[in-house]
Amino acid sequence: MTIPDAPRPGGFPFDDADRQDTGARPPASDTGAPHRPLGSPDARFETFFNDPRWALAMIRATVLEAAHPTIGAALIDNSTFVTHPWRRLRNTFLSMQRMTGADEEARSREAARLNRMHARLKGTDPHRRPYDAMDPGARAWVVATLFESSVTMCRLSGQPLEQGFMEALYAEFQAMLAEMGDEPGHLPDTLPEFWQYYDRVVAEELENTEAMRVILYKLFDHLPAPPLLSGLPTVWAAGRAVVGPVVGAIAVASLPEPFRRRAGLPEMPGAQTLMQGAYLAVGLARFLPTSWMQPANIIGLLEMTPDSDDPRARTLAELQARMKRAGALLRLLTPLPDRPEPAAPPATAAAAEQRQDTENFFRQVLDQTGNGSLDWPDLAAMARELCSRLDLDEPEETRLYDAYAAWWRELQAALDTDGDGSISAQEYAAAAPSLAGPALIRVAEVLFDVTDRDGSGHIDAAEYRALFRTAFHRDMPGAGGATYTRSAFVKEFLAFMSGRQRTTAFDPLIAGA
Repeated sequence: MTIPDAPRPGGFPFDDADRQDTGARPPASDTGAPHRPLGSPDARFETFFNDPRWALAMIRATVLEAAHPTIGAALIDNSTFVTHPWRRLRNTFLSMQRMTGADEEARSREAARLNRMHARLKGTDPHRRPYDAMDPGARAWVVATLFESSVTMCRLSGQPLEQGFMEALYAEFQAMLAEMGDEPGHLPDTLPEFWQYYDRVVAEELENTEAMRVILYKLFDHLPAPPLLSGLPTVWAAGRAVVGPVVGAIAVASLPEPFRRRAGLPEMPGAQTLMQGAYLAVGLARFLPTSWMQPANIIGLLEMTPDSDDPRARTLAELQARMKRAGALLRLLTPLPDRPEPAAPPATAAAAEQRQDTENFFRQVLDQTGNGSLDWPDLAAMARELCSRLDLDEPEETRLYDAYAAWWRELQAALDTDGDGSISAQEYAAAAPSLAGPALIRVAEVLFDVTDRDGSGHIDAAEYRALFRTAFHRDMPGAGGATYTRSAFVKEFLAFMSGRQRTTAFDPLIAGA
């Protein structure tokens, strides 16, 4: 095995020698082999898709994407990655799975869906610069960061790629961009030209954006527990407090040194050693059984809840119950001194509880982007999640977006008392009953129609599972537990979206992390 040289002074990920033939990971016969088409079973990309090191590479790529001013502005204004990171992870994985799969029709459908989604993401950043998620330069940079981070992942873990393998891999990433319909030329044609392009963007275009800072310093510190650990908040908080800063330090240390210096990113002493050790250690996981490392299996496990259909859920429920009993016993053995507070009058206590429920609903359900207010991007995020769940075609997708847009106009007219274009938590709490107006009823009806794929007038088990796949139970609501009627669906949706009932299947669908 060829161990890569230490980074040149300053820690920049590559020098000119690194970008040539630096090792012998793939067999020599692979060098110069013809490029496999996107989705081919023996494509180079498949080398990384189930590689546990790619989790670190993806974090690094996401930080570099967020540092691009166009991408960073679109993320901070429209994305749910802060409040619903596990949902975003699942959707990203499913999208990449479709885009790199062997099914050409599925790739085309996914590319069209992504283009429709990106076409809706436009606005102005804090510096009054317009941004558009369809900007070809920004889209090329997303693909560039995925490719470069994959190469860097191998180098940092002591398995640098051969030149021929890198060239074939780069061709596959170029094909991914072409599949999206982008004109050629936004990514350089050859690998040597790519490194010059990459260095230029890092040196001249990347910025210390708010989205990048959130990913590095806020996301991991406030990362909500996945459904798997939702019943163990103390365990999750303790683990997050230790792991979060370490992951952030590793991500910072892996970034190009010129950008770290220009952006003023702090670096912990020993962070470079920690980073390389992390890549080497995670790389050892490739010796585990293949089924353990399948991303779909890992994501499915994280999303599993104790009341799901999965047979493993019973074991999870029992484990969580035992841990809770152990925690209760520990609290009994080491009781904390009681500090009784004066009991509040019943009316005051009820009002405080109602206010707390209202604030929780606003934060967990309505404020999808986590910016503290209700804006159109929050409702658009709900529509986007539902369209993704149901894999809707353009006409159905447009119907759902239009219904949400009409609801947003109704909410603005009813709740935006100061006319600032958004709805604060206080404005919402003062007039919460106005949520259940005619436009919200229309949203429920359209959602029922697009879920009822066969037009039977009822949602059957398969259709129910498509929409509520993370919250599916054996017994469905509705007549006889066999179907979900239109009236029952609309009633439950209205009860949930108006904050009157949280114990529905819509809670994990819309409010889940």
